[in-house]
Amino acid sequence: MSRLQSAQNQRVEPREKSHTISLLVENKFGAFVRVAGMFSAKGYNIDSLSVGPTEDETVSRMTIVTRGDDQVIEQIIKQLNKVIDTVKVTDLTFESYVARELVLVKVACTTETRPEIMQIAEIFRAKVVDISPRTLTLEATGNQAKTDAIIKMLKPYTIKEMARTGRVALKREYQGEV
Repeated sequence: MSRLQSAQNQRVEPREKSHTISLLVENKFGAFVRVAGMFSAKGYNIDSLSVGPTEDETVSRMTIVTRGDDQVIEQIIKQLNKVIDTVKVTDLTFESYVARELVLVKVACTTETRPEIMQIAEIFRAKVVDISPRTLTLEATGNQAKTDAIIKMLKPYTIKEMARTGRVALKREYQGEV
């Protein structure tokens, strides 16, 4: 059997895609636990989760990054809409939106490597937020590709510690041409 025939005979699995879901919830005790519990109870994975207050003190925004095929994502959104404290659920994946992550990276350095690390920070527009004789701590913000790239560039210098936020995202309002 040829490779083409073999490939045609194999069952094609639906592709899992990463989705960014923006969720507004009432700022009440237990809202976060109910949302996280729903994911756990249904066996859905969370790649990233950020929660914080909004301009309205009674509402918090959760930005959840998860993976799944169309059916799984549809079920996740239906289940999120059923959570008691949910105000609004939006799958931003097919919308125009702005997303950012923050990463703090503590990198080992010597007097010889410090200028190289600072040059990498400058290229990525990262800030030096702490310094010691043996380490530099950098703060970088940007999309996931940018934060992944600076981490990759710093790995050869030995990353001592790292803290990374999840994705935060807002839908763009202006959709027209500039």
